[in-house]
Formats: sequence, structure tokens, C-alpha cells
Amino acid sequence: MFLMTSSTPLRTSLAWACWLACVAQPALAQTDTVVVTGSARAQRVLDAPFAITAVDAEQLRNAGPMVNLSEALVAVPGLVVNSRNNYAQDLQMSSRGFGARAAFGVRGLRLYTDGIPATMPDGQGQVAHFDIAGAQRIEVLRGPFSVLYGNSSGGVVAVFTQPVKVAQAEVGLDAGSFGLRQARLGVAMPLGDGFDLRASLSQFEIDGFRPQSAARRRLANVRLGWQGANDTVTVLVNDHVQPAQDPLGLDLAAFRANPRQSVVFAQAGFDPAAYVANNINTMRFDTRKDTRQTQVGVNWRHQFADGGVLRESALTAYHGSRGVTAWQAITPTTQASSTTQGGGMVDFDRIYRGLDAKLGWQLGAVEGVVGVTAETQEDDRRGYENFTGTSAAPTAMGVQGVLRRNELNNADSREAYLQAQWLLAPALAVTGGVRSGEVKLRTSDRFIKLPNNKDDSGALSFNYTNPVLGLRWTPAPGWALHASAARGFESPTLGELAYRPATLVNNVPVTEGGFNTGLSGQTSKQYEVGSKWQRAGFSAEAVVFQADTANEIGVLSNTGGRSVFQNVGRTQRRGLELATGWQTPLPGLRLQATATWLQAEYLDGFDTCVAAGCPSANQPRVKVNPGNRIAGTNRASGWAEAAWRTGPLGGEFALEWRAVARTAANDVNTFYANGYALAHLRWSGKLAVGPTDTVELLARIDNLFDRQHVGSVIVNDGNGRFFEPGTPRSLLLSARWQHRF
Repeated sequence: MFLMTSSTPLRTSLAWACWLACVAQPALAQTDTVVVTGSARAQRVLDAPFAITAVDAEQLRNAGPMVNLSEALVAVPGLVVNSRNNYAQDLQMSSRGFGARAAFGVRGLRLYTDGIPATMPDGQGQVAHFDIAGAQRIEVLRGPFSVLYGNSSGGVVAVFTQPVKVAQAEVGLDAGSFGLRQARLGVAMPLGDGFDLRASLSQFEIDGFRPQSAARRRLANVRLGWQGANDTVTVLVNDHVQPAQDPLGLDLAAFRANPRQSVVFAQAGFDPAAYVANNINTMRFDTRKDTRQTQVGVNWRHQFADGGVLRESALTAYHGSRGVTAWQAITPTTQASSTTQGGGMVDFDRIYRGLDAKLGWQLGAVEGVVGVTAETQEDDRRGYENFTGTSAAPTAMGVQGVLRRNELNNADSREAYLQAQWLLAPALAVTGGVRSGEVKLRTSDRFIKLPNNKDDSGALSFNYTNPVLGLRWTPAPGWALHASAARGFESPTLGELAYRPATLVNNVPVTEGGFNTGLSGQTSKQYEVGSKWQRAGFSAEAVVFQADTANEIGVLSNTGGRSVFQNVGRTQRRGLELATGWQTPLPGLRLQATATWLQAEYLDGFDTCVAAGCPSANQPRVKVNPGNRIAGTNRASGWAEAAWRTGPLGGEFALEWRAVARTAANDVNTFYANGYALAHLRWSGKLAVGPTDTVELLARIDNLFDRQHVGSVIVNDGNGRFFEPGTPRSLLLSARWQHRF
């Protein structure tokens, strides 16, 4: 497979894309996968005028215990999904470099499960509650057409639940290295009179390969459906509970010395008698996070049967609650140093709800959809000291102490959108759309009782209009070319607006609380040209893209529990994505590969802080130079698989390979995580036990050669603890029993 180097110009990328589409010899019939993301209607992947990848249920089952999206989505070009091996933090996700700045959670991408957003109106999302085991497929949309999903949509990841086809029960068991164990129960059945039901319950536990990295997760899902002559109604209920320890990151010296360690102050067991002020090695914060989330969603679709202009209407409504309590490693002296410090324990309760109403229509050769959305979130956020006693002589750590922050955060969005496709000729179609909306973000401060503690309330609003235009041409059966361009928008999140920059007074940094009203949203212009080819035995895809961003949101400082953001000017992301699959002439042998080259860089220079105490005479700001790589991105990555299906169980042996170039850990580009290449080995098989029962088996060895590597980076960490170690060699054994009634 081919990996681009940093010196390869964009015209060379175009040449390779043309070669892959026009010269490579055909060889594998690929199923005509149908997708709905990014389109006004369902259509084949080949016909979609944009880069989209569908990952099916078999790929999800073979990739691991079906807990994290990183298991299977590493094979999607252009998408980064790294497991932090830290269940107190969400996966590290970015699409073509959008979202790479997130130190925790997911930013810059839109996330959906059965049409219900997992991205809040302010642009921050989470994926821990996704039911991967019950998914029929996951669709990943990259490039310009993702802007049709509104604010902070640098890419779209959408999960779709398996529909009910037959009545069956399922039991699944997983066991693996580092104390991994999981049990899953599920049932699916038609109920008569058009009703059907799917329900599942899973319990996951892991000890982790580092101290202070154990986690538990309970996930329950219920899907109730009804189908009439012209109407379909689906009710979805989801409940997720996850307590997890947080091992924190390692600095470079600690990672090199022992990547399986955790910093000692992240662990439990604080001894007041051994405490020495400002000596972090005498502290034990017991860093951890408890998450709970419950949501209900309803989707109603109506088919118009009169043959008029209107074809379909759809209404989706949802309501949910999410609570997070997290204990951080912030020293007592840091918390005592300022009245604006929010404490070392975060506790918030969120209520969120939304509505999406749309109409599908057709007028001659033009068909499309028009709709409106309204979303809101309300965060009741509190901050506490993570110790009791005084900062000079604490009596306990990793507990709830004195209240230091109390505020109500709100985010609201209102949007309208239109998308249409005009079939100019059987082989030529034009697709366009526009989404226009407003995001309002505000904070109401309820903690102003301390001396000199001002009212830090504030509000901002952002308006945007995102147009997109695409062209799809099919010059020959099984071959499609597409091109598109769009304008995008990304607002700062409530968390990114939480703190104002420090100012210097007599060379001493003075921090103020309150909304960062000087932060603007970032805009982008995106372009994409691609080719898709499907012939008997062979499939290939090549995409060249470029995104130019203005007012990019970047990190100013990230220390002491205060993450301060700023607009850093212009950035550029450009690159090449390749994907290919080949059913070889050898019986049962299938080959697949993907590759990504990405150049994500700052076009303008700016100042930033890299250490605690900045800005000051001792810790001045440093320069990020034009041409520096955006933190969290790498130049190249690749994935490949060779699978051979054989044996009495219809089993499949597979060798997987993943390679990643070195990743920038900070914007100054003084620290990088080294590149790596990993090999994984798996066997999967299915055995029929009588006429109604089936047993599916899976055995995996991940990181076959036990390579030491950095699995993900904590971007721009002010303490220099950038590196989250990747999983050592590990074994997974899974069994799934299905009984059909």
C-alpha cells in the first residue's frame, strides 16, 4: 500500500487518485451497500457524491468486544479513533483533523445513534453509550457534505440499530487480558399487529494494564417499533452507567521508563501525615469519573400515498439527562491561590432535548428534503475542592470539599435546512443544500459570595449559513466520480468559553473568572474530489480534499484545571484517502487496505502557554510558528487485512496491520508521540447447533508482537503529561449464542 510523505505535493496526490480509479485492474464484487447519512434519501455508496464508509455488523463483531468505536473504525480512511485505555475519558476522535484539539470528549464531529444526536448544541459529544453490539451498521461521512448537519460538523458518525426480522434470544460472553469481562443479554421479537421489540442489557468490567485504570459499564437499550400501511413509529430508550478510574497521562521520561505505570498522585491512599505542601508525590487524588445517562427518543415516519409532490414526512423528538462527577489531580495550593479557581472536583447534571421535523419531496427529476431542528441543553454545573481540611494541612483527598463553583450553563440551537438532488441525465446528478442556524451560549453565575468574586455571567450567540454543492458523474458501470465544495462553521463549546485569559500586572499573571467573550467561532471552506470503482472482485476509492479554516479555535493555556482557548488565525488541512478491497483468485482469500495522508498545519503564527504560571516573567508565552502541525494530527496512517475463510465451521483466519506516523502532542511541536506499526491476529467462526441455534466464536490477539507505543495523546497538556500508553499484547475470547424461536 502507498503512504504519502510530508513533501508530496497535492498534484501528486491527484495523480495517484487518478491512477487508482483509471488504471488499477478490477478483481472483487462488493455488495451494493445502501447508506442514508448525508443524503436526501437512501442510496448506494457508489451513487453518493461524497466520501462515506459503512461498517457492517460482521466487521463490528470481529473487531473486538464491541465496547469502543476504536475497535472497528480504525479501518476508515481519514478518521482517527484512538482508545485512550482510560474509560474516564471518551475516545480521541477527529475527521481530517477536525476535532483533534479536544483534550477530552469529542469536538468538531456530529454523532448520532438511530437519528438521536449524541452531540450537544454547543458542539461537544460523547459516544460511551453507543450500543455497538446491537448495531446493524455504522456510517461515517467525511468532507464537505457533513456541513449539512450544522454546527461543529467536520464529520459525521451515525450508528443504526439492527431491525427486528425474526424472534430470537442472544447471550454473549467476553473474557480477555487485564481483567476484561463482559456479559450481554438480548431479545428480539415481532409482537403482532405491526409491533416489534428489541432489548439488550450488557455489563462490562476491566481492571486495565495500568494502576488506577479499572472501569465498569452497564448499558441497557430498548427499541419498540410499529409499522402500519403508511406509518412507522420507533421508540428508543437508553440507560448508561459508567464509573471509571482515571490513570492520567505520562510525561516522556515516565513513558520511556515504564509505559504500564500511572503517576502516583492519581492513585488512592492519601496519608495526611506524609503530606508536604507543594510536593505532589505526597498527594493521592484518587482520580476518577462517574457517568450516568438516560435518554428517550421517538421517530415517526409517514409515507404519502397520493403520488403528489410530498413523498415522506419524518419527526424525531428526544429527551435525556446526563450526569458527571469527576475528581481531578489539582493541588490544594492551586485551588487556594485564586477565588476564580473552580476546584478539583467537577459535578454537573445536564438536561437536553431536541426536535427534528422534515419533509421529503420530489418534483420531476428533482427530489429533496426540507426541515427544521431545535435543540437545547442545560447544565447545572458545580465545582468543589477535592480535599477537606486546609490547603496547608488537608485531612483527605479525592473527596468532595468546599463549594468553589456554581453556575447554570445553557446552549440552544435553531436551524433550517434544505437539500436536493437533480438528475440531469442517467449518469449525471447535481446535489446541493444549505443549512442556516443560530447557536446561543450563556452562563448564569450563582457563586458570588466570596470577597472580590464578581458575577461571571455572560452570553454569546453565533449565526451561520453553510451551503454545499456536489456533482456525481458515472462514466461507466461501476465507476463514479464526484466533486463537492462547502462552507462550514464550528462554535466554541461551553467548556471552551468557561475561562478568560490571564492578564499581566507587574509581570504577575492575574486570572479572572467569567465567560471568554473574546472567543469567536471558526469558519471553513472545504473541497473534495473523489473516485469510486466497483467491479466483480475488486473495489477502490480515492479522495483528495482540502479545508481552509479562519479563526481556528486553539489552546492558549491548559493548567491548574483551567483550559483557556483563543482564536489562532488560519489553518489548512489537505490530504488523500485511499481504500481498496480484492477477492483474490485463491478460494476464500480476501485482501483490504486503507491509507490516509494528512497535512494539517497553522498558516498564521500565534503565542501560547506551555507551562503553569504562564504568562509571567518566569514563564512567558512561546511562539507557535506558521507551518507547525496541528496538535493531535499525524501525516500518515494505514490499515490492511488479509482474511482467509476455510474450515468446517466456516471459520476465518485474519491478519490485521495498522501503522501510524508520529503524532504532534502540542502546537509548539516540541513533543511528538512516535509512530508505530501493530499486527493483530484473529479467528472467527460460526457453528449451527440444530435447526434453531447458532454459536459464534471469536479469538483475537491484539498487538501480536507486544510493541510499546503511545495509543493517544492529551493535546497541549500544560503539565507535559501528553502520552497515554497503548495496549500491550492482549487476548480476547468471545462467544455468542443465538436461539431463534
